[in-house]
Amino acid sequence: MLNSTDLSKVHNTGFELEDVKVTFLHDIKINVAGVDVEGKQGEILNIPRWVANVLEYEKHVNIEDTDMIVELKQATVKENVQGEFELATLEPHFYVRLLSYMKKLPKDDCDKVESMLNSLVRKRQGKIIHLADSSKLTADLNQKLTLEERSFYEKIYNTSIDFKKQILGDKK
Repeated sequence: MLNSTDLSKVHNTGFELEDVKVTFLHDIKINVAGVDVEGKQGEILNIPRWVANVLEYEKHVNIEDTDMIVELKQATVKENVQGEFELATLEPHFYVRLLSYMKKLPKDDCDKVESMLNSLVRKRQGKIIHLADSSKLTADLNQKLTLEERSFYEKIYNTSIDFKKQILGDKK
């Protein structure tokens, strides 16, 4: 199993390889690290996120990304209306997308979003700990977890099993 740092790197790499919609700010024909990109002013295309980030930095395109602050608020509301031990569904790359979005925010805005994120993480973490201590990961629950949460769940589950074995031996 990958450690947390390696897992994060793998997820970030996958996220950077996904296509994102961009709007060209002017006519351009360019090669970015071996990838040919051509577009006319106002044209909208899907290109790999890592290429889009380079082009946006150089002011050639605008990335048409989802407003992750809205998604974070919606996720928080959904989580709050769930039962004490029920999880709302988050898409697998939710945290990676949110952290990428936060990097582009001004410091004050980033601090506010980080506070909301911490609140969501604490709530979900408590639910995951309870669920992982009491049962194996079901297919239904697996679909509700992000990639990071799934790894956390498995670690808690395995630690709980080991702890019970220490106390009770191999008896159930």
